Amino acid sequence: MSRRPAFLLLFVALAQGACGGEKSRQASADSTAFKVALLTPGPISDQSWNGGAYQGLMAIRDSLGAEVSHIQTKTPADFEENFREYGARGFDLVFGHGFEFQDAAKRVAPQFPKTIYVTTSGNTSGDNIAGILFSFADASYLAGILAGAMTRSGTVGVIGGTELPPVKESFLAFERGVRRVKPNARMLTAYVGNWDDVSAGKEQALAQIARGADVIFQNADAAGLGVFQAARERQGVYVIGSNADQNHVAPQVTLGSVVIDLPRAFLEVAREVKSRNFRPRVVTFDAKSDVVKLVINPALRTKIPGRILSQIDSVNAQIHGGAFSAMPR
Repeated sequence: MSRRPAFLLLFVALAQGACGGEKSRQASADSTAFKVALLTPGPISDQSWNGGAYQGLMAIRDSLGAEVSHIQTKTPADFEENFREYGARGFDLVFGHGFEFQDAAKRVAPQFPKTIYVTTSGNTSGDNIAGILFSFADASYLAGILAGAMTRSGTVGVIGGTELPPVKESFLAFERGVRRVKPNARMLTAYVGNWDDVSAGKEQALAQIARGADVIFQNADAAGLGVFQAARERQGVYVIGSNADQNHVAPQVTLGSVVIDLPRAFLEVAREVKSRNFRPRVVTFDAKSDVVKLVINPALRTKIPGRILSQIDSVNAQIHGGAFSAMPR
């Protein structure tokens, strides 16, 4: 997105709302409109992390009548540039969708005190900075129980985009779930190195399958779509999706998905900001809130042993009751 003089920025903001990159607009002549922006680190076509965030932005537009804008960022330099431009244009709320946006938010936010900057998977807060934490670990643990029960080879894989702390934590919880039902399981771990290379995701999956993995839990956004492709090409391999309900992506090989209800989370935060009741903090959505949960693929439910479904339900009830945590502190 190109930079513009301040008077042009104001004109563009009033005339058309959003600018640059991938975006959505709701034109408005009212300069007092509630304005919300979203920066995603990858394409919203990933049917996962970024697509769910965009659905959240659309929910804010439709439910709160907000003027909205979206940009797909390419590099860390883009994070700060776009945070700054949205602040200069008077946006009320800006989401940086990912752990990696925190440093840019901390640098930019003090310059625009009337804009609330929210980073998802972030643990940073300040005068006008907030984080949203999703307790992905508990649902990942449940997915591990499922994987441990369904593997026949005893080898289970995990594939991530990059080694971000929330991803690593979810993989550790998943492994603990696997070992609950298969203590001697062999775990394979790989990272694509990015979040959007579908071919690289497929290559990583094929490499794990060649080493015996027959269940793979992926958390790699668009790159993760390659994992589904690999599983479809190799008989007897299952995938567990992440971030959004990916059971429809490849229903014949997908056991379930660890789902984050991003629209609900985004909407809750946006309502507080619009009503001026928002208190900058780290907002946590855990498994007890049902914002994060394991969703079994109904197309393959009959292939899962009943005792395992009962065990998953039992542990889930303990999580909701506060009696169990996959990552005890």
